[in-house]
Amino acid sequence: MPSAKKKETYSQAISRLEQIVSQIDNNELDIDQLADKIKEANGLIAFCQSKLTKADAEIEKILAERRESEE
Repeated sequence: MPSAKKKETYSQAISRLEQIVSQIDNNELDIDQLADKIKEANGLIAFCQSKLTKADAEIEKILAERRESEE
């Protein structure tokens, strides 16, 4: 089972989330698998959220530096 802890990229995590959602939507999982997939999805969501938060902070820093250099 892939994990977000193994140097996974944001794109890979999103792709895996889409796969899990598709399996759930298509009723491809039994109840035991469902619980495991929900846990995996929760970890992937946390990973993606962290990546987005870091990217947002970096962009804000770059924009602030640019504004300061233009003044």
